[in-house]
Amino acid sequence: MAGLDKNTPIPTEIRLHQKSRRMELRFDDGAHFELPYEYLRVYSPSAEVRGHGAGQETLQTGKREVTIQSVDPVGSYAIKPVFSDGHDSGLYSWDYLYELGVRQAEWWQAYLERLEAAGASREPSATPPAAPAHGCGHHGH
Repeated sequence: MAGLDKNTPIPTEIRLHQKSRRMELRFDDGAHFELPYEYLRVYSPSAEVRGHGAGQETLQTGKREVTIQSVDPVGSYAIKPVFSDGHDSGLYSWDYLYELGVRQAEWWQAYLERLEAAGASREPSATPPAAPAHGCGHHGH
């Protein structure tokens, strides 16, 4: 993991919004992000999710309803969220949180495409959705 340098934006505020399931982050450079818990969970920097190199990532599925129960500070450079599914091994450094915010649209789209390619779902249960799984209507199939 990249070390922090003097150019790394530092969060001035980290707030959990349980109703909307979002983490609000404000950084000292003026940046402001609201990151969904699900997004934070599926992009956990833990080895369990990331693997040990490119292409070894484990696709996280069924995380739509995941919540963050608490956030533990790790030194003065990272936080460790405790997720409702028991996942708590991800250390989110300030620079990684910032990158998650900056690249949110791009990374979320990539995640949705990987889910679709795997035939997997964001839904927590294995019960098939009411609509046909392959015809969600807005892909023009």
